[in-house]
Amino acid sequence: MSTPTVINGKEVFELLRDDLAAIEREFGRDTVSNVSAITDIGEYLREGGGKRIRPALLLLSSKLFNYRGRGAVRLGAVVEIIHTATLVHDDIIDEAQTRRGRPAANTQWGNSRCVLAGDWLYMQAFKIAVQERNFRVLDVLIELTQQMVEGELLQMEKLGRLISLDEYFDLIYRKTACLFSVCMRMGAILGGATPEQEENLGQYGRDLGMAFQIVDDVLDLTASESVLGKPVASDLREGKVTMAVIHALERCAAEEREQIETVLRDRAFNGVTHADVLGILSRYGALDAAHEKAAHYAESARKAVCTFPDSEFKRALLWAPEFVVAREK
Repeated sequence: MSTPTVINGKEVFELLRDDLAAIEREFGRDTVSNVSAITDIGEYLREGGGKRIRPALLLLSSKLFNYRGRGAVRLGAVVEIIHTATLVHDDIIDEAQTRRGRPAANTQWGNSRCVLAGDWLYMQAFKIAVQERNFRVLDVLIELTQQMVEGELLQMEKLGRLISLDEYFDLIYRKTACLFSVCMRMGAILGGATPEQEENLGQYGRDLGMAFQIVDDVLDLTASESVLGKPVASDLREGKVTMAVIHALERCAAEEREQIETVLRDRAFNGVTHADVLGILSRYGALDAAHEKAAHYAESARKAVCTFPDSEFKRALLWAPEFVVAREK
């Protein structure tokens, strides 16, 4: 019997259910410390959920090569711990009050404890990764963490400032796409991929991550607070300029530009409403332009895996870009 050529989200989850459950258990075990504050913060963050898209990508990448070892579960936990550590630090830097519809960890335990808990999570992730005894894995993880830290510093330097599209793309690569790419590359390394196959899968992860973050930034402007789990237009309030805003600023009238700059400068909607900003973005097709760019990256991701033999894992990777672009939260 021939296999279906398409797959949906429910089928992808079923395909990875046991491994994702194993990663969740590993995550729970790996974030236990003799220091109760670390354990409490780690458990609070784990319970906050999330899509677990990063470990899912690592699993799918390794399964393309019929990998069956325990390393994919272990490294799946590693990437989710690293992602969690970045969220802790991001919330402190951004002075965030909420995360995924709950109080941010820093509002519960304070900035000092959360900084140190985030540091501990990073080190724990590397401690687990070392168990693979694979220098290639460690190389890509070290490069990843450097890129992410550099990205956060660069973003801090640019807060409240108008940036170019190239600067924006560099930031979101470091912020999001680099981790997606590393997840795919680590799965390829575990599976014994050729350099060309690893390169293709890394490109898939990069392009998928770029699409994911562009859509995330659009949703920050357009979705409701109940869907986002945080205040609407948080990026603008924090002085962050994203693609739709850059697109509009390159085309709008001087008085419209001044309205957007006022929000960025004041880090608040003082005399300028969220609806005012959305009106400007709509007039210049900024939201559509961002979606089109995300769709372009999504299509590029699909092309990066088209040469792999047909399998349910390849079909899952072909489905993911469509999910990323169409999602509403």
